[in-house]
Amino acid sequence: MCQGLSAPSPPCSALLSFTLLLLLSVVGPVSAWRPWPQSNKMNISDYAFGDSKKYEGSSEFVKLRYHMGPVLTTNITVHTIWYGKWERSQKKIIREFINSISAANSPHPSVAGWWRTVQLYTDQTGANISKSVRLGEEKNDRFYSHGKSLTRLSIQSVIKSAITGKTRPLPINPRSGLYLLLTADDVYVQDFCTSVCGFHYFTFPSLVGYTLPYAWVGNSAKFCPGQCAYPFSVPAYIPNRKPFKSPNGDVGVDGMISVIGHEMAELATNPLANAWYAGQDPSFPVEIADLCEGIYGTGGGGSYTGQVFDARDGATYNMNGIRRKFLVQWLWSHVLNYCTGPNALDH
Repeated sequence: MCQGLSAPSPPCSALLSFTLLLLLSVVGPVSAWRPWPQSNKMNISDYAFGDSKKYEGSSEFVKLRYHMGPVLTTNITVHTIWYGKWERSQKKIIREFINSISAANSPHPSVAGWWRTVQLYTDQTGANISKSVRLGEEKNDRFYSHGKSLTRLSIQSVIKSAITGKTRPLPINPRSGLYLLLTADDVYVQDFCTSVCGFHYFTFPSLVGYTLPYAWVGNSAKFCPGQCAYPFSVPAYIPNRKPFKSPNGDVGVDGMISVIGHEMAELATNPLANAWYAGQDPSFPVEIADLCEGIYGTGGGGSYTGQVFDARDGATYNMNGIRRKFLVQWLWSHVLNYCTGPNALDH
């Protein structure tokens, strides 16, 4: 059916594509996320539904509902587009995080344990989101094929170039493929730093030729680490607060990890903007990671991350990967009706 923001169907593709283009230019992608506290003043209104997306513990205000759309129940393959110049060491950090999602043997608390909250979500048949997440093909766009300043629409053009390129194009997998566009620290994306650190949506057939769930996340190291790599960098409006030491020695990339996790969790549970979210408007949904923005441990909320761990070298983390440690925000559990993570003290 040609309804809302669901994937376009052939009989009305031209009209719907125009409508979707208009909507995208006005409201932007489904999820726009930033990990830093929006004010250094904390009060009860910070947790009121509709005023903020931060919640600590259970809340009667949260009405997360399933809207009958598809979720990613088959084995998830992450196809990565490295846009701009990336160091080999930076790629290794991100690859290990993604590979850790299905690494059941990682020490507790683990990235795999964090993903179990995502697995609890189901589609209308009762099928759970897949526990299998693996790295797929990669595409390097080191020469900035669409420039160093991207709009929301040109991001889709980058994806199109990656799947239609003459040399080693990315495979086209609308059913279980997840396309992850990562921009280097010298690339600016529309609304980056001012209101978003990453977002997810789906591509339009009129632009790309297919409906593909995708996410974009930028490296904020040069533009706004205090905004998008918090708490490894601290914004100026939070006085007398020292940044945490990043667990992998790269503030920009360690900051990206939590944003990548945020967007992947929401892509799995709401890939076409018609599955799991709170609120009445699919153009402005509150999704499972939005509800726990800035919470990394028990007691978290506002500018406080919650109770996390200190590594031997003084770095801060809350979960283990295969070989590395990461700091990743918690997710909303519709079973427990509150934010949770593998390092929760009540586990």
